[in-house]
Amino acid sequence: MTFDVRTFGAKGDGRALDSDAINAAIAAASTAGGGTVSLPAGRYLSFSIRLASSVTLRLEEGCVLVAADPALHGGSYDPPEENPHDLYQDFGHSHWRNSLIWGEDLEDVAIEGPGRIDGEGLTREGPGSRWRRQAGEFPLSMVGLSAEAMAELVPERAAMIGQGNKAIGLKRCRGVRLSGFSLVRGGHFAVLATGCEDLVIENLLVDTNRDGLDIDGCSRVRISGCRINTPNDDAIVLKASMALGRALPTQDVEIAGCHVSGFDPGTVSVGAPGREQQISPDQDRVTGRIKIGTESNGDFRRIRIRDCVLERSRGLALETVDGGTIEDVEIENVRLVEMTSAPLFLRLGARLRGPEGTGPGALRRVIVRNLRGEDAWADLPVILAGLPGRPIEDVRLETLSLSFLGGAGEAGVEPPELEDAYPEPRMFGDPPAWGLWARHVRGLTIEGLALSGNPDARAPIRIDGEDVAPERFSNR
Repeated sequence: MTFDVRTFGAKGDGRALDSDAINAAIAAASTAGGGTVSLPAGRYLSFSIRLASSVTLRLEEGCVLVAADPALHGGSYDPPEENPHDLYQDFGHSHWRNSLIWGEDLEDVAIEGPGRIDGEGLTREGPGSRWRRQAGEFPLSMVGLSAEAMAELVPERAAMIGQGNKAIGLKRCRGVRLSGFSLVRGGHFAVLATGCEDLVIENLLVDTNRDGLDIDGCSRVRISGCRINTPNDDAIVLKASMALGRALPTQDVEIAGCHVSGFDPGTVSVGAPGREQQISPDQDRVTGRIKIGTESNGDFRRIRIRDCVLERSRGLALETVDGGTIEDVEIENVRLVEMTSAPLFLRLGARLRGPEGTGPGALRRVIVRNLRGEDAWADLPVILAGLPGRPIEDVRLETLSLSFLGGAGEAGVEPPELEDAYPEPRMFGDPPAWGLWARHVRGLTIEGLALSGNPDARAPIRIDGEDVAPERFSNR
């Protein structure tokens, strides 16, 4: 059964607020036992939209759902719900209702295209965590920012009341499908899904000003055929925070056939990717990557990334620093174009932003096969960095062909351990190799490694630490 929002009073003229009409249509569909809520062609200005079980929100051809601006449109977003578990992750990860579209404890819910969501009135900022130690809260590249600049990037909590800081927020939902629509200017998160199960995200075009898809503590997830542009933050990122009061794992995830990038905001959605922006807000190169971590209280298990393109991107990053374990990760058939950072970064650290007694986690059983990187414009190698006495374990790199910018003038740099620092490839400065540097890794196998580009004073490859068997290493 289909419920047309115009029947419930929606104007779709871009001037009248249509929030009440859209929510009334959803409520009617829910009362009827489920159905499709249709937004026909038009421009629908809205504050918070509340999803319901067994209801599909369909954005028809020519529909643009626009996030209203509290400063301009005489209203506000639903307030962020109380969350006693907000100590170990930032404000954005800890709340869901302060979104343009949100759902909590739902089953069999969908948002589908071919229309568009425009987060014009959302904010991309939010306060940091309330964790007292504050070690590793921000990348080392941000150390030189002024207090004024930091205050703009990390506002006080009072400033968030009435604001919406994500386009779609989903909490403890089962059987979710996001399909076919485009989304621009998504706020802090275009999509934040926390504690969800059986989540399908397919054929989305996301061109946003901060994070793209954040999958936190979710099981059985498939992300396929998506085009995600995020120069200012991560494009597709798996996390395992404490936002729901316990360390839920993120597991059984497949990311397939996706294209992520760091072109200028808003330029991919209009078909004209721009290259003017060079630096992200963290003062490093533009981002647009696929990442596991940084929030890593819980475990990550059985993750597969395949047949993807990362363009003008910081590459692939697997980071556990808050006590969680990353294991059984398979990455294959990935192409990197215009690498803006290390093409591959594996980091086991000890920030330990978690409950008392949290210790370092583990990073093990990772396979990377058929990784091609070209046209580097950052000077960082592949980096695999574990901890003294706690190495990364059982990593297999097979058929890698990578080109590098190089450029370091010294050969003998010995980076500090930086155990509790925020994990970013740039944290180590110029590592002691221009192609591949591994430290504290046990059971590293490399077969078929082709390195090219601009060699510098450093060695092409350097491997330090535990139990690297020379006979298991080949370079061609």
